[in-house]
Amino acid sequence: MEQNINKLIIEVRAGAGGDEAGIFAGDLVHMYQRYAQKKGWRFTELDSNQTTLDGYKSFVGKIEGPDVYTTLQQESGVHRVQRIPKTEKAGRVHTSTASVAILPVVDEREVEINPGDLEISFFRSSGPGGQNVNKVETAVRIVHKPTGVVVASQSERSQTANRENAMGVLRSRIFEAMKEQQVASMGALRKEQIGSNDRSEKIRTYNFPEDRITDHRFGAKVHNIEKVLEGELDALFNKMKK
Repeated sequence: MEQNINKLIIEVRAGAGGDEAGIFAGDLVHMYQRYAQKKGWRFTELDSNQTTLDGYKSFVGKIEGPDVYTTLQQESGVHRVQRIPKTEKAGRVHTSTASVAILPVVDEREVEINPGDLEISFFRSSGPGGQNVNKVETAVRIVHKPTGVVVASQSERSQTANRENAMGVLRSRIFEAMKEQQVASMGALRKEQIGSNDRSEKIRTYNFPEDRITDHRFGAKVHNIEKVLEGELDALFNKMKK
């Protein structure tokens, strides 16, 4: 099975930690968006469920550019933040999580999907708080009945474009599931990228009191969290390669 290293689907979901988890998910989306801008990549939002505190319950997007998948594939997993939330009045440090999934974009020929297995519905695009932002039902939701996978796209102005985007996300998810099955058949079971979104299943910790980011897989540490969250990820990536 082939995949395009110059395109990827990114999914960010708030995990444990209530409102603060949503705010942190928003921070991660902004971080990858700014990094994409710095690299000259195209960053497109496909679907999102925003919170009223400038955060996200969930975010799905596409990033396109040279070697984008190779560069960002290691970002998949649970990211943990330790800081005093904006919503905390007593000044206590809280621990929250958000999960990131980096999925390859695959060609239609690589993943065959039976149209009869799809349940497609249309709805109006919504903004923060759930209010409808379009008067026309251009947003698309697709359910893949055999697997129960649900995808949606509401960023485009036409049903056709949103349906195409949603099908792309669906193919990427099914492709990943097929890879998981292949790995399992070889006796090398591994956990899903996102895990259970629990605080303990972490790949990276953003510790604000100590102004330090630690990648637990590579033992890499960098300081100046605010700079990294503004898209300066290469400092961390370079240490992860050593």
